[in-house]
Amino acid sequence: MRFPALAIALLTLCSAAAGDVPATENTKSSDGAIKILFLGDSLTEGYGVPKEKAYPTLVVERLNNRFAHRKMAKRVAALYGGVSGSTSASALSRLRWFLKAKPSVLFLAMGANDGLRGLPPAEMEKNLDATIALARKEGLKIVLAGMRLPPNYGKKNSEEFAAVFTHLAKKYDLPFVPFLLATVGGEKDLNIEDGIHPNEKGHAKIAELIFPTLENVLTEGR
Repeated sequence: MRFPALAIALLTLCSAAAGDVPATENTKSSDGAIKILFLGDSLTEGYGVPKEKAYPTLVVERLNNRFAHRKMAKRVAALYGGVSGSTSASALSRLRWFLKAKPSVLFLAMGANDGLRGLPPAEMEKNLDATIALARKEGLKIVLAGMRLPPNYGKKNSEEFAAVFTHLAKKYDLPFVPFLLATVGGEKDLNIEDGIHPNEKGHAKIAELIFPTLENVLTEGR
């Protein structure tokens, strides 16, 4: 994968006004549906693209189409928990806020801004661990999505950062997407002008990447 040099801090600066305030949930037409909470940063919020073209919407549409094709009595709805500029420090409080919407699945995709800001991996792990522990206590199924740092952050930092996600996935035996941007990172035609946030084609690629994992969680009951 290739990252442009300007990757430093782009995720942290894309929406200073957003802060770490929880995003508004979308409960429209979700009565009776299995709710998936997508908890993340600007990548999950869909910075630079319409919400209906961001990966949470696209993967939910794909899941519903698959279930309908198989004549399965399942329907899925998204809870949009992406906040631009957010770090793992806000994950636990935001999960608590969203629990009132009664999600059944947590798709946790946080930590990119921790890495880009140079925050300690141990602190990020502590924050994500607490979030996962609460989700499990509340009976949610959990999918963890990992991130990677750009090469200019150095091999040691990159390895320590990536290891946090791997360790948590093993500790809690979680369905795991090792790198959320595996198919889009550094690809010019799949990102907006800043070179780091996916465009509509890029979000479609992310939805394609995570679809099998979410489908398995929803059908196999893990």
